[in-house]
Amino acid sequence: MTVLAVFNQKGGVGKTTTTANLAAAMARNGMAPLVIDLDPQAHLTALSGLNPSAKRSVYAFFQHGTPLSELVVQLSNGVNLIPSHMELSRVDMTLTQTRHDLRRLKKAMAEEMLAEGATVLIDCCPMLGVLSLSALMACNAVLVPVTAEYLAMNGALQLDQTLKGMTSMGQYRPRKVFINRYQRGHPTSEKVAAELTRRYGKEFCRTRVFESQSVLEGIGQNQDVFSYAPDSEGAEDFSYLLDELIETGFLKVAA
Repeated sequence: MTVLAVFNQKGGVGKTTTTANLAAAMARNGMAPLVIDLDPQAHLTALSGLNPSAKRSVYAFFQHGTPLSELVVQLSNGVNLIPSHMELSRVDMTLTQTRHDLRRLKKAMAEEMLAEGATVLIDCCPMLGVLSLSALMACNAVLVPVTAEYLAMNGALQLDQTLKGMTSMGQYRPRKVFINRYQRGHPTSEKVAAELTRRYGKEFCRTRVFESQSVLEGIGQNQDVFSYAPDSEGAEDFSYLLDELIETGFLKVAA
């Protein structure tokens, strides 16, 4: 099965909405995904309508060694979520970038067999610290959302260097890049799409997730796009993205 880190070294590119809506698409297809909110801003947790205490969030795993399986919350849309809390920001200050600390998440997931029979999505914070590096160590693939603007593309290029560094240490992670909030015919959208196609080739998804009012409105209602507007173009885009990730073998699913 796949442990997928959703990451770009720039904020505001749609990592959280991608994680939420891709997980919802998986749940609708009977895949029972597990999502870990590893961002101290806890936007994914809030989007899911949750407001847990620190001791009922992933912070408790890092701070107190609470088993991850004890922190899982089942959402009404069929997604299982390990929520976040703003106290998680302390982890980057208290833990070090040593092999032991960076492998804690990967080790716990393996020991608790959390990826057995389920796809795991990790919503990462944009800062390259202990949390994001822990996600990169725990995952076996990286999905990179890039909004159709230049600074988001620069964040993806910075991530290229991070992944190259991991590869040099024997920690290769395949990646897929996709364009988010795309506007057909908009000059910047078209230029960014062309540059991503040139730079990433087969690593760049054919699927383009368009700028979508239904996705934005769903966030305002603490709902994924499938719960808010299942027949919308936004829901269709994320369904296509999931199909492409499966068809290309990037996302492994149970037979």
